[in-house]
Amino acid sequence: MDIDAWLWWLIGAAVLGIALVITAMPELGMLAVGAVAAAVVSGIFGGGAVVQVVVFTVVSTALIAVVRPIANRQRVQRPHLASGVDALKGRQAVVLERVDGSGGRIKLAGEIWSARSLDAARSYEVGQEVDVVEIEGATAIVM
Repeated sequence: MDIDAWLWWLIGAAVLGIALVITAMPELGMLAVGAVAAAVVSGIFGGGAVVQVVVFTVVSTALIAVVRPIANRQRVQRPHLASGVDALKGRQAVVLERVDGSGGRIKLAGEIWSARSLDAARSYEVGQEVDVVEIEGATAIVM
């Protein structure tokens, strides 16, 4: 049984696609697209072996050269979303019980938290607004 060249290219593309899924290396996907392009040149346009290899090389290289820098730029520019206690840092809270260096209570993000002042000599009275600068365990450090 003689297998046409375009089928070999599609088998190669499938192998590269499987390798992409296993390794999560996007470059393998770009090589797979190059293999599909070579299969199209072979099957539809009847290009010879040299033309197929050139199409595979040009398409794969072009995709890697163009898509990779764009993907890297997007990865770097993605905003960092704070969650959990990190999202509470920098928020304002209202003092419920006097807060000083040894403790107190605040209302932060709709919940009651233990709190202490960042500056042990400073105290905050009921109703005063404070800024959360750190979370240590279940205690908010405020100023």
